[in-house]
Amino acid sequence: MNERLNVSSSPHTRSKLSTGHVMRDIVISLIPVSAFGVWHFGLKALLVLLCSVCAAVLTELIFDKICKRGDTWKDGSAVITGLLLGLCIPSTVPLYAPVLGSVFAILFVKCFFGGLGKNFMNPALAGRCFLLISFGSQMTNYAYTDAVSSATPLVDLANDHTVNLSQMFIGNGNATGVIGCSVLGLLIGICYLFIVDAITWEIPVASVVTFALFIGIFGGHGFDPMYLLAHLMGGGIIMGSFFMATDPVTSPMTTEGQLLYGAAVGLLSGIFRVFATSADSVSYAIIISNLLTPLIDEYVVPLPFGLRKGASQEHIGSSAFNPKMLLPALRLCLITLLAGLGLAGVYNMTKDTIEQQKEAKRIQSYKEVLPEAEELGYDDDLKAIVDGMAGEVYGTDFGKAYINDLIVGKDASGETVGYVVGVTSNDGFDGPISLSVGVDTEGTIQKISFTELNETAGMGMKCGDPEFKDQFNGRSVTRFTLNKAGGSSSDEEIDSVSGASISSGAVVNAVNAALDFLHENVM
Repeated sequence: MNERLNVSSSPHTRSKLSTGHVMRDIVISLIPVSAFGVWHFGLKALLVLLCSVCAAVLTELIFDKICKRGDTWKDGSAVITGLLLGLCIPSTVPLYAPVLGSVFAILFVKCFFGGLGKNFMNPALAGRCFLLISFGSQMTNYAYTDAVSSATPLVDLANDHTVNLSQMFIGNGNATGVIGCSVLGLLIGICYLFIVDAITWEIPVASVVTFALFIGIFGGHGFDPMYLLAHLMGGGIIMGSFFMATDPVTSPMTTEGQLLYGAAVGLLSGIFRVFATSADSVSYAIIISNLLTPLIDEYVVPLPFGLRKGASQEHIGSSAFNPKMLLPALRLCLITLLAGLGLAGVYNMTKDTIEQQKEAKRIQSYKEVLPEAEELGYDDDLKAIVDGMAGEVYGTDFGKAYINDLIVGKDASGETVGYVVGVTSNDGFDGPISLSVGVDTEGTIQKISFTELNETAGMGMKCGDPEFKDQFNGRSVTRFTLNKAGGSSSDEEIDSVSGASISSGAVVNAVNAALDFLHENVM
């Protein structure tokens, strides 16, 4: 007999289902959201997806050849990793970013640990987190079609701005962000996954419900349906819960374990969303929960068939619950809880003082940029114009710039001597940049002053030095341009801080937005 016999212990389960079949179903489920992403973001989104997928498949193919393994790349899992990673990043990233992310995901997270079924965390999410850490600015540079920049809905929510739920649902308009931002496209794919029994309900339902409860309790708006829907449709909680957290390799095996795991994903996502400042919450939440999977499988053990309830645990086997093993974990959880409560208490005691200090700094900056003014105050008509903008991004030529305030400055006789515009740009390298721009009645800039500048030390922070910010003083132009080479000779040009062109450009965009707003509504 030349044929080998496959000898295995009972029970024997026979199924025509294969790894390739499962992967094909997942690819089909991701087609709708991919199509919406390409439709909204254009050809660049398609190139990002293709680069991500091709890099993932080629990495596994090369690894197979070097290590003389079987052709594991043919099972389709690399395609899924590349496609999911591509959908989780913006269309504005340089094309080398999805390539590097896919190489990291396949090589370091999957292949080096033995391949499919042996990775300890979701490869696509690991690749995304790698890109967030390595290319933070590019990974948070979201834009509309035709590269018109905008804030994401979650940024608008954090700043108490309004969001358009219908556009978020479809995946166009102000639903800026990653390529796979269309909730409609995701829901179509989710329905398909349930129809073909590719996933079960425990993990996604536990995750979404726990997340919604946490946002309702700690989000600051109660259980306002519109607020909850905005959080559910933004930030990747839908994609993460249904397409990432349900990965059978990195999630628990039992029903009870999956419910616990899903709740952990939702809880951590809510904590990161409300209290953290990271560019992402769901990715980190799922990866941390992936690390909890072995512990969950160790302790959440189903009752063996034929063993009556209440029987001695010694009949269950070596994976039985052992209180002594759990004691260190409980101690660690208690220490973490006490530390968290302590930090929360300190925050609650100091937040009013912090807000007062911010307000004092803002008023001081107004006085600094318009020194001739003896009195600073609001004009009702001008204030109504600012309020009517409802926190929307100002214009289409100034990046992610927001007009926050418009103050009128008057001298001792009550005559208007100028205006102060409070403006924020979300195009900074390390976060928002807020500043005040003082302009006299002739349109000449008096000074600019920063109220929020948290850029890289020694680089972007130099925007606050006189050598850079004083370039705007005394100039009467309608628009500035950034000169990255230096040595500007015209009033319209501003020399960039060396090595900090992103931060410098954000400041120039903010000043231009302030000038344009004044010329359109005041002068």
